Amino acid sequence: MIPLVPTPEQLAWQHDQLGVFLHFGINTFHGKEWSDGTLPAASFNPGNLDAEQWVKTARDAGAKYVVLTAKHHDGFCLWPTATTSYSVASSPWRDGRGDVVAEVAAACRKHGVKLGLYLSPWDRNAACYPDPVAYDAFYLRQLRELCSNYGKLCELWFDGAGSQGREYDWSSIAALIDELQPGAMVFNMGAPTIRWVGNEDGLAADPVNYVVDQTDFSNYTVHSAALAQALYLPPECDVSIRRGWFWHPGDEPKSLTHLLAIYYRSVGLGANLLLNLPPDTRGLIPDDDVARVHAFSGELRRRFAAPSVASLHAVGEGVWMAEFAAETRLDHLRLSEDLTRGQRVTAHRIKDGDGQVVMGAGTVGAQRIHVFPAVTAKRFFIELDGDNPALTSVVGFNTGVEVIPEIDYTASTDAPD
Repeated sequence: MIPLVPTPEQLAWQHDQLGVFLHFGINTFHGKEWSDGTLPAASFNPGNLDAEQWVKTARDAGAKYVVLTAKHHDGFCLWPTATTSYSVASSPWRDGRGDVVAEVAAACRKHGVKLGLYLSPWDRNAACYPDPVAYDAFYLRQLRELCSNYGKLCELWFDGAGSQGREYDWSSIAALIDELQPGAMVFNMGAPTIRWVGNEDGLAADPVNYVVDQTDFSNYTVHSAALAQALYLPPECDVSIRRGWFWHPGDEPKSLTHLLAIYYRSVGLGANLLLNLPPDTRGLIPDDDVARVHAFSGELRRRFAAPSVASLHAVGEGVWMAEFAAETRLDHLRLSEDLTRGQRVTAHRIKDGDGQVVMGAGTVGAQRIHVFPAVTAKRFFIELDGDNPALTSVVGFNTGVEVIPEIDYTASTDAPD
């Protein structure tokens, strides 16, 4: 059986590796994670909103894209939509003439960061929501506005929370996306091209399979959505830098060690990481969060700043020799699989020149980062299991770090009330 082959857009998205989520909206001003659509629009008033600060923080983190919550479950729209008065147009911010989506889109264009948008299917404010036909038309108008007015989108994020048992007009939604944003990744619902990893801790697990026949629905149900056929759907790991998705006073960012532990268990396993950085009531990402992001990206740059690139030689069926120019001290190896013919590696082993197994694991995918006690070697042999699998690169690093940090499970990950 020949594995399903990714599109060029899927491969480009996988190579981006890291994105930033921006949860911002009416909830920010009320200490809420979810609200019911009745909070007054007049309470939305970020006095110092600076979308460039958001996007530059994402860029400095190493993110290639951002995903903004244009509309969360409460139905409050961060753009002046023609579909409802429950939007920034009814707020005092920018005298009712503001458009958060437009400001973020402009900042993304200026700083070379791709833009994605989150549009919640569940809407707790829309009076037409109980009428599926009327709401589908309403939702399509909102999606058309977002897909038409803000330039090229890299991702459209459809959250399943609150939609258990509800069927939306996904065929019309897919047709609209194909018409207006054909290159955008579609997250997890409808006609998806990427999928949710299945938790909100930012963690993948080995093996990370790109071809699946179902997707997890949401963090609030054990329900999975079966697909009509197996699809190539690489996963995205979403996690907030804080306990909450929206900003809350008194909350604080995760430790540097915790963020690094997440990175190795998401990007390091071949998934994408979407790290949430929630702006506060001023409309700014808090100083503590910015500082933590700079420490995180700085440490990643330090660890991976001096790559030693190996030459690759096929030396047997499923066996590759990675050879460095000279004896090299290494404690990290990063492997990348040839995915142009689909994901084919089901398991692999890394052996040193003496035939001793250094590491053994499952999938490789877009990138697989191995960490081990430092060795000095000129070559490694990599045995690949699967249907005619191949590697595109093996890169070594001497980071001074020989173990992946553990997740601190004693720290609460529950969102604030």
